[in-house]
Amino acid sequence: MINDIFQNLDNSYQDLELSPEFKENLNKAVLKAYAERTVFPSIENLFKALNLTPLNKVKVVILGQDPYQTKGFASGLAFGVNPGVKIPKSLKNILIELNNDLNLSIDTSIGHSLKGWAEQGVLLLNTILTVEEGISLSHKDFKWQDFTDAIIKKINGLNHKVVFILWGKNAQEKEKIIDSKNIIIKSAHPSPLSAHNGFFGSHPFSKTNKILLENKLTPIDWSKIDWFFPWYYIFYYLFLKHQLFSYLWMENMKSL
Repeated sequence: MINDIFQNLDNSYQDLELSPEFKENLNKAVLKAYAERTVFPSIENLFKALNLTPLNKVKVVILGQDPYQTKGFASGLAFGVNPGVKIPKSLKNILIELNNDLNLSIDTSIGHSLKGWAEQGVLLLNTILTVEEGISLSHKDFKWQDFTDAIIKKINGLNHKVVFILWGKNAQEKEKIIDSKNIIIKSAHPSPLSAHNGFFGSHPFSKTNKILLENKLTPIDWSKIDWFFPWYYIFYYLFLKHQLFSYLWMENMKSL
């Protein structure tokens, strides 16, 4: 049983500028919510974004709002989902823009975890880290925003420039606390309600890599989006192999 949510937080984020009282109150509120309600993501994945992208690895920050409120979707990474679930519309639009921007052919019909991005230095951070099932922004009063503000301020202290990708008004509210040495790319949110108002055609992925290269940082391989090997590829491969074997066997029988 977890008594302190912060014990699962990567060491590089442990010394945030937060008072002990603030951390104690947040800890109590979050643990109480998990005990009494259905909360997403799972408590084990609460700090997944920060644990997959330690402070010294951060090159890019993509800010989300709060986790998916539908059971099985929230993975702990902003915009990413657990394997096997239907792709949310915002994530689908992100991948459509990615394909158009970089001439890729990533499947937009299935959900993707985005863990491959996180492991390359893309911090996929929701500004509110928990949500009650079926109720968007249900934990906005937990003051998660103060916690994520402290994360951004910690990132400001890095020696290299960081690219902040801010989609939509909620994310863009954080612009005021982002250090001027960092680079901000902003556009409309990828939601179906706003994607056609400036998100599509904004080229955030190619722009980010251009900035990283200009600052002598390794660009992101945006095509590597999943942490798990998609098992359906294995089954499809075995199916094709079986079909080929059957065809060759039939052809061999005909020649006898």
